[in-house]
Amino acid sequence: MSVSSEIFPQPPLNIVLVEPEIPPNTGNVGRLCVATSSKLHLIEPLGFNLDEKSLRRAGMDYWDELDLNTWSSFDDLKSSSEEGSRFWFFTTKVEKPFWEVQFNPGDYLVFGRETKGLPESLIEDQIEFCVRIPMVSKARSLNLATAVGIGVYGALNTLK
Repeated sequence: MSVSSEIFPQPPLNIVLVEPEIPPNTGNVGRLCVATSSKLHLIEPLGFNLDEKSLRRAGMDYWDELDLNTWSSFDDLKSSSEEGSRFWFFTTKVEKPFWEVQFNPGDYLVFGRETKGLPESLIEDQIEFCVRIPMVSKARSLNLATAVGIGVYGALNTLK
């Protein structure tokens, strides 16, 4: 049974990967974006080429359906977004769990690169919009594609 794309909001969520490094993670996130009618925004520099085989393998045949934008900087993305757009920054460096947020259609969910997370400057400048995916203290972090999946479906669950 196929699920109608009408179950997802319009405008869809926007998923932002800041300087992603591992092609299969980005490929998996791209597949998730297609499956949820979300847009994917990649902030350069990327740790790979967009035509890499491992990226496309992880994205499978969904890659051609992906609504993808690349940006030379986070500031370029933010300045091109609609006025009043909300950006939510997922980081391990704050205590507020993401499930305390009421997400809106069109919100931007921002995730950092695999080895370093989000730049401190983004976190400091937007602390009131920073959230975390709670986990036990012995776990440093989650795989990027896993974290994005948790964040996207959590956000979809709370949409107005």
